[in-house]
Amino acid sequence: MTEETLSNLLKEDRRFEPPAEIAEHANLTAEAYDRAAADPEAFWAEQAGRLDWTQQWDQVLDWSNPPFAKWFVGGRLNAAYNCVDRHVEAGRGDKVALHWVGEPEGDTRDLTYAQLQDEVCQAANALTELGVTAGDRVAIYLPMIPEAVVAMLACARIGAPHTVVFGGFSSEALASRLVDCQAKVIVTSDGGYRRGSAAALKPAVDEAREKSSAQGHDVEKVLVVRRTGQDLGEGGWDDAVDVWWHDAVAGASTEHTPESFDSEHPLYVMYTSGTTGKPKGILHTTGGYLTGTSYTHWAVFDLKPETDVYWCSADIGWVTGHSYMVYGPLANGVTQVMYEGVPDSPERGRWWKIIQDYKVTIFYTAPTAIRSFMKQGREIPDRYDMSSLRILGSVGEPINPEAYVWYRHVIGGDRTPVVDTWWQTETGMIMISPLPGVTHGKPGSAMTPIPGVAAEVVNEAGEPVANGSGGYLVLTQPWPSMLRTIWGDDERFKDTYWSRFRNEGFYFAGDGAKKDDDGDIWVLGRVDDVMNVSGHRLSTTEIESALVSHPKVAEAAVVGAKDEDTGQAVCAFVILREEAGDGGDDIVAELRQHVRKEIGPIATPRQIMVVPELPKTRSGKIMRRLLRDVAEHREVGDVTTLADSSVMDLISQGLTGTAED
Repeated sequence: MTEETLSNLLKEDRRFEPPAEIAEHANLTAEAYDRAAADPEAFWAEQAGRLDWTQQWDQVLDWSNPPFAKWFVGGRLNAAYNCVDRHVEAGRGDKVALHWVGEPEGDTRDLTYAQLQDEVCQAANALTELGVTAGDRVAIYLPMIPEAVVAMLACARIGAPHTVVFGGFSSEALASRLVDCQAKVIVTSDGGYRRGSAAALKPAVDEAREKSSAQGHDVEKVLVVRRTGQDLGEGGWDDAVDVWWHDAVAGASTEHTPESFDSEHPLYVMYTSGTTGKPKGILHTTGGYLTGTSYTHWAVFDLKPETDVYWCSADIGWVTGHSYMVYGPLANGVTQVMYEGVPDSPERGRWWKIIQDYKVTIFYTAPTAIRSFMKQGREIPDRYDMSSLRILGSVGEPINPEAYVWYRHVIGGDRTPVVDTWWQTETGMIMISPLPGVTHGKPGSAMTPIPGVAAEVVNEAGEPVANGSGGYLVLTQPWPSMLRTIWGDDERFKDTYWSRFRNEGFYFAGDGAKKDDDGDIWVLGRVDDVMNVSGHRLSTTEIESALVSHPKVAEAAVVGAKDEDTGQAVCAFVILREEAGDGGDDIVAELRQHVRKEIGPIATPRQIMVVPELPKTRSGKIMRRLLRDVAEHREVGDVTTLADSSVMDLISQGLTGTAED
């Protein structure tokens, strides 16, 4: 990827200054950037000091054996104590920790920090009774219910690394994770609610146990929360293995003394898809991870825990749920919302009603959700009073400039900064983002690394590119919440993340990026999603953003398909906004002309297809690989991780009517 190949195609001139009130009382100010750069270890020691340690560390960072880092060497602490007990001991036990909202209307529950402490202690005692000891792995396969948070913290309390598997994953996906991390116990539920109906979970656990056993690993116990009350079916209960949560946990003692663990003690393993088909178990440890997540949650969202009501819409099955729904927010003692269901059930305005009812002040969600609301139009959010909001966040993939502006204008009422955050499962914490009281907002740009983080955009040779040029996004210094390895596979860890820029010692994230004329960073998505059209390297993200900037388009996905003349050709799949109807016969020509005008002739799509939906994983990421299969007339690959696999049939059927040159 040479410097000229990913030059800045889209120009963005809109700027949003920090609101005066936020700037005046900002948790971090501009001086933090220089202070952190001058002495990173001192800066991170200061952030670690926001936690309670039972034993102080001897060394901030041991980087003597890169890429294997050790942070806060010799320090000891307990993650659950930091997230719960210390707030109770400080007299804040009556403060609400979780406003839980179930999907069925009226199904709500508030947990104070004192109540959360009791339940975490009970669950820790119950897990100990089931034979779980420090170092044993526990799998958690639950819907978005309070017991999911309780189970994670109970594992952390007794030093048992957890692996949370998203409740929408198949038994096959669950089994592969059980075997890889050798899980001793599974925590699950009979089911959960999704779009108004009860979806079973326990049968998938039973199947996964069988598949795991066939591969030589037996799960010893399954702890089951009764959520829906649905019939588990014949053979759906095994008294030798299965235990009801309400029997084991509710009857356990609320007294439990947390043990302190070494800063590098494993906290959890989070599986993310790998190119080989074998999931990668990303290992995060305790002290550095908790330091990174609590600091970034406090700094990036300018958190005022005494007054803020925070809501991150991510499922706990993803890293965003771990870092910014469990560990970061609870370590900071904030009151937060936790919602079980989907954004549009039982009504399209469900999210906005929750913001109105609970007076949410900070809201963190994904661009794919924002674009789906754009598709519906503003009449629905306009029915609700969201004047409590003061900061909005975006996570998961680059946000198109138009989606950013819509989010800020319609949801934030033009009052709220938008923090467009870049980070990964592997980084554990936000790495690149504006600070709402310090930096102006620029739609579509993640801006600059936050204080304490060192990131750069480099060329093939590992040299920083000039402003206005693109290349590879790398991290040039270690950071506290970095992954320590891939579970059980140190070589794969080194090969995957550290081999490309081995000589420079850079971590390579796999993302392409560019610097604009101001030197701000624009993340362009996976390097794999960069197309080569007539020798020009084009970013799918930029062409998608150009399409979404058209008033009739709500969402777009772009892929490169083989082309005899140009090597690859741009193929676009678009969802229209509801008010655009079917777009009319001329929509394809109109959109092709729009991209030509916004970016240039080289980016003009060869093919544009209007589709009802795009193939997305349950975390909202668009599966461009499958769209590439369709565009190249191949058999569509594995669709098991899609939220709705029937989407691909709809797209394939419609392809024959697609307009192209």
